[in-house]
Amino acid sequence: MRPILIDTIAYTAFKLGDADTAEVLAWADRILVNSVVLGELLAGFAAGTREARNREELARFLASPRVETVPISAITADSYALVYAALRRKGLPIPTNDLWIAASALDGRGIAEQGCPLCAGRRPARGATAGQLPALSLNPA
Repeated sequence: MRPILIDTIAYTAFKLGDADTAEVLAWADRILVNSVVLGELLAGFAAGTREARNREELARFLASPRVETVPISAITADSYALVYAALRRKGLPIPTNDLWIAASALDGRGIAEQGCPLCAGRRPARGATAGQLPALSLNPA
């Protein structure tokens, strides 16, 4: 069993009952959520029509003994810079928040800072994806 870091789309897929995402999360002994993902979720809730309900569901999810919130650290910032530069040299842009989420799973050597892969939900291609970052992606597919 290993911990896994989830992104916003993976959380949403899980809450909507996506079987593949649920299977990946069931495999993990710990589910990590970083502050960027929390910010994206809360922003989406605030813009929607079910903010109170969504916040309650998120609070229940975060209260699980298997779920842990992780901050963006100085190591994360270094990983962000390294991954950004590498992708830019390859001409593969990645949205800023997605890059922060991906970087939080890496340290400066490309080894998982939290000791975990990233569960990135399915999304339309917009440049580089987590799957293009070595040893980072565990996409439910």
